[in-house]
Amino acid sequence: MAVVETETHGQIFVIRMNRPERLNALNTEMRTMLAETWTMFRESKDLEVAIFTGTGRGFCAGEDMKETLEHGRPGGKKLELEDPFRTGALEKPVIGAINGFAMGGGFMLVEGTDLRVAVREAVFEVSEAKRWLLGGYNHGHIANLPYAVAMEMAMGFRFTAQRFYEVGFVNRVVEADELMPEAMAMAEHLLTLPPASRVNTVHMMRQMRPAIAPDLGRLAAALHDHGAKSDLMESRAAFAEKRAPNFKGWDDPEDRYRTPTLEDI
Repeated sequence: MAVVETETHGQIFVIRMNRPERLNALNTEMRTMLAETWTMFRESKDLEVAIFTGTGRGFCAGEDMKETLEHGRPGGKKLELEDPFRTGALEKPVIGAINGFAMGGGFMLVEGTDLRVAVREAVFEVSEAKRWLLGGYNHGHIANLPYAVAMEMAMGFRFTAQRFYEVGFVNRVVEADELMPEAMAMAEHLLTLPPASRVNTVHMMRQMRPAIAPDLGRLAAALHDHGAKSDLMESRAAFAEKRAPNFKGWDDPEDRYRTPTLEDI
């Protein structure tokens, strides 16, 4: 079976990640197929609204750790094709139908959607902090959340669908058998809007999404170099081998007391 499946319902396009045995973890094959599928959706003159979902218990578990260990880079090999969904080049609305776990890179896929319906059992997690990566700095939604909630997300605590509904990240929480009907109903509502109004509103609203300041991005890059790089691969190896990680901390113990700041970059 294809790792990405699609369905067409009139002007509604359903995109379904289909690696249920790996909770739809992103390997090179899936990332390539998603890029091709999103490009086709963007360029189609017949398709106007997308519903993005997954097969099985997971929406997406993030990067495929086993492939990362083989190739030494997140998500495996570099893609040749630009993914318009990830780059924000779409000007058509995308509804996320979150059917289960959305972790790490899977959480970032949810962030890329415009409206979100989640099953009650869905679980969300910003997993970067657990992998020796900065958890949350690159997640724009954190900028609009109360500090305590943002810190909880950045530190890798798990969120239920209900909790994310309460903090305004999810639009609807439904039972599993209501997920696709609710997503389809939202898509059908969008199709009742004047086409130019729908497209222009999507474009305008996406400009209003929280953005990461360039200085913060540079600080994040400096902080990524501030610590034990071996912990990054150790976290991935431990995940793939289903064992507890053995973190070492800073390569130079003195680095603990000289953390880079915005003034240093």
